[in-house]
Amino acid sequence: MLHFRDLQEALRQLLWDRIGSGELTGMSLAQKTGFRQAHISNFLNRKRGLSLEGMDRVLRVEEISVLDLVPPAEINARASIPPPPEDEYANILLVDPQHAGQAQIHARDVLEVLKFKQSFLRRMREDAQGQRANWLRFVMMKPSRSCCESMWPRLAPGCTVLIDRHYNALAPYHRGEQTMYAVQNGNEAIVRYVTVSETTLVLRPESQSAQVRLLRVPVNGTPCELIVGRVAYVSMET
Repeated sequence: MLHFRDLQEALRQLLWDRIGSGELTGMSLAQKTGFRQAHISNFLNRKRGLSLEGMDRVLRVEEISVLDLVPPAEINARASIPPPPEDEYANILLVDPQHAGQAQIHARDVLEVLKFKQSFLRRMREDAQGQRANWLRFVMMKPSRSCCESMWPRLAPGCTVLIDRHYNALAPYHRGEQTMYAVQNGNEAIVRYVTVSETTLVLRPESQSAQVRLLRVPVNGTPCELIVGRVAYVSMET
């Protein structure tokens, strides 16, 4: 995790680089910022830090962005924008079940980038309930082995599911067929058939030997908030 002191150290190093290349001197920096030269010298030599206002003044006069002080690896790890689509294929992010229900998917949580035909994805109907506009629509995950066993034969251990997170309405996607949903269950998403009984979500498995689970809807919440999305496609491991 990046801290304020890390930013100060990055700024200090950047200024030393400029001084070393002849672009800058401690005296000229003091003149441009209005600080005493001793103040700048103490900062450069790690004898004191700068206040937020002081850092802002240095950044402004040296035309440095805060992003210039952040290591590229830190920026990449916290990026939430998926790679751009290529031609007729879309890039879909594969994540662990514990990250499938996050509104924003960060680069550090991406296991793999998989390809899907754009035409296939565009044919899918949306039915988003609540605030889903800023959610990345499609993600993929590998459900846990126990989850797959509960949904056998619809799911098999090792399978990968495509989740449409813009379809969290509790209405059958296809008339007369049960819709599988990824549901937020504690710290992970599991796949089940879902119905509502008053203030409780009833999570039904496919296997008769598996137990039905009950999830209490939070006070002032709605059932759809617990739905990560519709399982739109299942890829069985071969």
